[in-house]
Amino acid sequence: MTTEHRCGSPGLGEAGETAGRTALYPTVVLEGPPPEVPQRRRVPARLLITGWVVLLMAVVLVLVDVITWSMLTAGDEDRVDRALSQEIGEFQEFAQTGRDPDTGERFTDVSALIRVHLRHQYPDRAEILFGWVEGEAGSGRIRQGQEPAFDVSADPDMAAAVLESPDARGTLDTPAGPVRWEKIRVLPPNGGSGAPGWFVIGYFTDADEDTVATTMRTISLVSLVGLLVASTAAWWVAGRILAPVRLVRQTAAHITEEDLTRRIEVSGRDDIAALAEQFNSMLDRLEGAFTAQRRFVDDAGHELRTPITIVRGHLELMGDDPGERREVVRLVTDELDRMGRIVEDLLLLAKAQQPDFLRPEEVSLAELTSDIDANVRRLGERDWRLESVAEGRARLDPQRVTQAVVQLAANAVRHTEPGSVIRTGSALSGGDVLFWVADQGPGIPAEEHGRIFERFSRGSGTARGDRRGAGLGLAIVRAIAEAHRGRVDLRSAPGAGSAFTLVLPVGREHQ
Repeated sequence: MTTEHRCGSPGLGEAGETAGRTALYPTVVLEGPPPEVPQRRRVPARLLITGWVVLLMAVVLVLVDVITWSMLTAGDEDRVDRALSQEIGEFQEFAQTGRDPDTGERFTDVSALIRVHLRHQYPDRAEILFGWVEGEAGSGRIRQGQEPAFDVSADPDMAAAVLESPDARGTLDTPAGPVRWEKIRVLPPNGGSGAPGWFVIGYFTDADEDTVATTMRTISLVSLVGLLVASTAAWWVAGRILAPVRLVRQTAAHITEEDLTRRIEVSGRDDIAALAEQFNSMLDRLEGAFTAQRRFVDDAGHELRTPITIVRGHLELMGDDPGERREVVRLVTDELDRMGRIVEDLLLLAKAQQPDFLRPEEVSLAELTSDIDANVRRLGERDWRLESVAEGRARLDPQRVTQAVVQLAANAVRHTEPGSVIRTGSALSGGDVLFWVADQGPGIPAEEHGRIFERFSRGSGTARGDRRGAGLGLAIVRAIAEAHRGRVDLRSAPGAGSAFTLVLPVGREHQ
């Protein structure tokens, strides 16, 4: 739907009409209700917990695998280094002796030294030992012992790469895999003049690397299986832990204003059980609040329905006689005033639950007692007696306290005859200030002492046809006392009168 508003001034003539036709307000186009904001997709807490546990374990397992691989690799490298150094050391010790262990004769050339040493060595499959004598007929190669994984000394290019390298150690790629080598320069023994040579020890690392790779594959497989088991366990444990939370959510989803009786079965003593207990306590408070609200609405409806019925009845039966009309107007006005007082009292009770209900200040108790006494003496022709006046100062709301004591005095007037004695006063008792009103009325039975402070509740003493009270006065008094964090005490018995005492703590902050 499109709405257009034109602005023009009457009486401006044709120019005004033209301006009115051309000057338009912004057009408002209504195309139905605005679209609903889509709700964010929620991730289940069980999935979140499981995901975080799996992620943490995966990080830990990867870290463990990396550290394990580093340690295995470093261990293999250290072992190879020690094996190379050991072989070189053994050759050096053998060369220092300078004698053939079999014949006892001294070595005279490098070739014999290397050959005899190699004859007494038993290298494993991953090792290769060989010697090389410069200027010797043939290739100068010397190698004995079992066949290695690959004979580096038999390949001229590889042998040259080792012998011509300026480094004492190195790594060489071969068809059998990488080989780590170490060499030592061999000079003619016993200061001879023969050709020098080299002694070379090599170690094939492919087998060790395969062992490390196999070990790491096993560890990775075990880690993966462990991760799957841990994720399954985390899913099950998270479900067990969050079961009460799901129950709380389901219970909250089924709770309505008409049905607040559902409760959560609590088991265990952990934080989740404490949450369920607190949720049950909240439901108890809500149920009590809704019950009180329903009772309040029912009672208020009942109390307001009576004067409305009376007003309607009088108006329907009102005749044309002026005297009768004046009487009907008086009765209707009286009922409307009573309705107004009921509404005001209801609003006051509703406001008693708000933080700004009280306006506490430092007041003189003697002045406050004198003001209260002056106010209550105007309520009726009674024998008013001020028994005691408290001295000192207290922090409270003087208007609310006056309202509560005047309400108690009005009740006393309503239930006593003219000339009857009504005693009032104030006093300090420990950390409390007391304001009381005592009468010589019919008294209140003990079983009604608690009930008369409820809303719309009347004691049996009102059964004399007095409809002026709506049963809200004592409820207001109790609300004012509780707002001061105090209470109302009652001493009464049938035929012995009643004494209401407002007990308020001195000097405390009120909410």
